Amino acid sequence: MIQELFTPSVQHWLDLIGIFVFAISGALMAVRKNWDVFGIVALAEATALGGGVFRDLVIGAVPPAAFTDLGYFVTPIIAAFFVFFLHPEVERTQLAVNVFDAAGLGLFCVTGTTKAYDYGLGLTASAALGLTTAVGGGVLRDIIANEVPSLVRWDRDLYAVPAMVGAGIVVLCINYDALNGFTSAVAVLTAFLLRLLAMHYHWRAPRAWNRRSAAVDVTEETP
Repeated sequence: MIQELFTPSVQHWLDLIGIFVFAISGALMAVRKNWDVFGIVALAEATALGGGVFRDLVIGAVPPAAFTDLGYFVTPIIAAFFVFFLHPEVERTQLAVNVFDAAGLGLFCVTGTTKAYDYGLGLTASAALGLTTAVGGGVLRDIIANEVPSLVRWDRDLYAVPAMVGAGIVVLCINYDALNGFTSAVAVLTAFLLRLLAMHYHWRAPRAWNRRSAAVDVTEETP
């Protein structure tokens, strides 16, 4: 099915763009942690490929695409060295990086869901793996860097929800035999725009109802 949505060449280049942007976010975190060049490359690789590798292992697509396509493996290394030498400039373009990251989120939640369905999973499981494809690398990045994953922090803008919506649109379209290039693009664009809106308006997921937390919102702390 995924071959019917994008030509192999287009799919490959879209994947590489998403991998590159995710790798930059991992490399930037390693720089902020003052890691050496090996740590920067390792965290870039984990962030860029973690979600896709997990999905492929679950669905039995082995060896994972990250290890059968040299471009997938090399792209995070290029991103890591790009950040290694130019991280001050990259930091100044963080807004652009966030926009591309949102685009990668939208793309991977759709392609991840579709690939999981192609391998025989049900609609719910396919959507779950689409979400994992989109956000798994970021979770792995935070765990390796000894951080609470941004995915579960209440003081972070919505990240998983846009991916869930995108994956949900895909499985609904599959269920009603309406998945095609246009509806896939709608799913990608919906997840992308939701993520941008969440960043702009600082939308966050609700916490437990009527429960006061002693945690401090780091975004409200004064320097």
